[in-house]
Amino acid sequence: MIRTDKLTKIFDTCEGTVTAADQICMEVPEGEICVLLGPSGCGKTTTLKMINRIIDPTSGKVFINGEDTTDLDTVTLRRQIGYVIQQTGLFPNMTIEENICVVPKMLGWAPDKMAERAKELLDLVGLDPRVFMQRYPNELSGGQQQRVGVIRALAANPPVMLMDEPFGAIDPINREIIQDEFLRMQQELKKTVLFVSHDIDEAVKMADRIAIFRGGKLVQFDTPDHILAHPANKFVADFVGDDRTLKRLQLVRVDEVMETRPASVTPQDSIQHAIEVMEDRGHGCVVLVNEQEAPIGIVERKMVEGLKGTCGEHHEGLKAVISVDDNLRKVASLLYKHDATWLPCVDEMGRFRGEITQRGITHHLGMTYRNGG
Repeated sequence: MIRTDKLTKIFDTCEGTVTAADQICMEVPEGEICVLLGPSGCGKTTTLKMINRIIDPTSGKVFINGEDTTDLDTVTLRRQIGYVIQQTGLFPNMTIEENICVVPKMLGWAPDKMAERAKELLDLVGLDPRVFMQRYPNELSGGQQQRVGVIRALAANPPVMLMDEPFGAIDPINREIIQDEFLRMQQELKKTVLFVSHDIDEAVKMADRIAIFRGGKLVQFDTPDHILAHPANKFVADFVGDDRTLKRLQLVRVDEVMETRPASVTPQDSIQHAIEVMEDRGHGCVVLVNEQEAPIGIVERKMVEGLKGTCGEHHEGLKAVISVDDNLRKVASLLYKHDATWLPCVDEMGRFRGEITQRGITHHLGMTYRNGG
């Protein structure tokens, strides 16, 4: 959807020329988020602004959906691209509805169509249209203003969005909420997004691909996991941090690592049956499930050996369970919190679907190093 071919920007200054972006070549597939990352002055914002020609390139080309935009009228180009900046850029003298509908109004949309679009987008980010449509920006919190800034960029349904540190000015709690909101929207809308950030954790969370810049050059362009596991050089390794293996935890879902087809017993099963199941699996315990297949406890061999009766009479409670949709970062947190080595995994209905272990996590993360990337 977005391709840059040797995109270059050279600025003339009183001290001579400065190459802000040096032959940047990237391809961002349709529906993906690409985060441009790097220290201040590295060229990432210049590259972003050359996409919609807020800054004119010195040389090189930008292609959107296969079309060379070099000779495209600037106004037409920008109306096809949603643009979100750090301070939202909302017009203070316009209502929220008017702010959202700026571009649709320029495009000649009918008033009822614009009003419907504004309501739809406010609903999308959890802002009640009946409450917020006729308010002004100064009547909203910073986080609410940022949400409006994002949906304003979506108003005319552009295929491409450019975001320049859109969440940078928001406090950490609201930033995480808005990030999650945006990712939820992205699952539904599938926009192609270029996103400037200074924050490696934000990039890992948000991106399908990361472009790391240094001194105007594109140093590494790859998936978050590959960049964390295989940084291209010492600069990238230092930039992403010594804890980069731990950062990879949030990129992997439980269902990618868990052991499936787990053994279980019911409250009506005998203790002898539970011991046989444990012997067959080579485990020291087995999960107890109810009629709905939800895990409700564990039967430990060392606690029941020599006893008679049913599993329902001799079991212990669970320390925690994890959803198959959660990431390994949450798993690690629960394992350390409860001093555990494994957790039962449940689906969206709460049914027992697998087990995840410390050993399994270590094996999964280590696989990419063993395979050499």
